[in-house]
Amino acid sequence: MSILLQAEGIGKRFGALAAVDGVSFTVEEGHIHSVIGPNGAGKTTLFNMISGLIHANSGALTFAGRTITVMPAFRRAAIGISRTFQNIRIFPDMSVIENVMTGMTPHLTQPVWSVLFRLPGARREEREALEEAQRLLDKVGIGQLAASRAADLAYGDQRRLEIARALAAKPKLLLLDEPAAGMNPTETTGLLSLLKDLKAGGLTILLVEHDMGFVMGLSDRLTVLNFGRVIADGKPEEIRRDPKVIEAYLGAKIAAKLAAEGGI
Repeated sequence: MSILLQAEGIGKRFGALAAVDGVSFTVEEGHIHSVIGPNGAGKTTLFNMISGLIHANSGALTFAGRTITVMPAFRRAAIGISRTFQNIRIFPDMSVIENVMTGMTPHLTQPVWSVLFRLPGARREEREALEEAQRLLDKVGIGQLAASRAADLAYGDQRRLEIARALAAKPKLLLLDEPAAGMNPTETTGLLSLLKDLKAGGLTILLVEHDMGFVMGLSDRLTVLNFGRVIADGKPEEIRRDPKVIEAYLGAKIAAKLAAEGGI
């Protein structure tokens, strides 16, 4: 497997606060890679730097062999980085299928005047976009809701809609920020199956998630942050036993007790 994304010592400061401090890790093509850590560890800040919403103060980001450290977000979308957000961001008054079509913007080719005058090229592109949007909705399991108003969807279906819209940008790397947050067990199981299917189709996924059972059952590799720094990086079975990870989540006293009892 080749490396698709590489972070080398990236950092982000907000005044005196180092939200991310010298983080380095790699994401291999075709893998599901999870970033975990306690609240305030810097996970979402890291995601925002990778997607281009904010830029790193230090270090370098490389994607598919290209340096993207200060590349604008719209250009990163065009070269294959797409994301969802921790707090759902949909266009509530648009239909479900229209929401998905907005994700295709980086790849639409018809000029504005062709769209305004409904020329044959624009009509053809719109028809193809509708077909592709429906295919993606079917893929994520809400194809029957294509004509519904996005705001009327159940919470779990809104999460699936966000994923479909992100997929519409034809990403090489899909960033998912807490995709299982707020889902019930049935919805979480369905999401787990969907992400495994996307991986089987060749998509690389980088995700932030608090549900440890979810990431342990899904990830090829995990990177653990605490106070903006990497404290562990490895396969799920390695991370599960790592004393530094247990201490970050449970505290030093519990970690020491587990170690004494042979639990780690």
